[in-house]
Amino acid sequence: MRKVRYGGAISLDGYIAGPNGEIDWIVSDPDIDFAALFAQYDTLLIGRKTFAAMGRDGQQPMPGMAYYVFSTTLRQEDYPHVTIVSEGAGEFVRRLREQPGKDIALFGGAGLFRTLLDAGQVDTVEVSLITVLLGAGISLMPPPYGLQPLRLASQKVLPTTGTLSLAYDIVRR
Repeated sequence: MRKVRYGGAISLDGYIAGPNGEIDWIVSDPDIDFAALFAQYDTLLIGRKTFAAMGRDGQQPMPGMAYYVFSTTLRQEDYPHVTIVSEGAGEFVRRLREQPGKDIALFGGAGLFRTLLDAGQVDTVEVSLITVLLGAGISLMPPPYGLQPLRLASQKVLPTTGTLSLAYDIVRR
């Protein structure tokens, strides 16, 4: 079965974006091989707000990558280069995981992350801990939420920026 891997940048105080969705604090680290990273995936799951923040790039997917945008307000005919999923996110992802292919990237979208985590459809949490304190913003996990045990799978310090790359496996209860 394919793994669903949630990933993104996070501030030291637990935010994935600033109060107004700003991400200008995220540093691009030259030690990250993005081509090798994205080669591990053939499917990208995106929440509506993250998709909107991607702008025009979100409308032109990378070759060989299937894009699924989870939204109850976007219309499929307005976005022919992606698939809009409007209901049943947990069940949809469960079926997607059963299909052959590479791992599935869950990119951005705290609400979508929480929905899929609650449905038991997330296997790992992979974050780049950026050395900044935001003080407010969009939390990695919107409250309220229950305890979710994690097990450290890997860690790496990126020396150029001091970013800490962390990967945790979800511990099923």
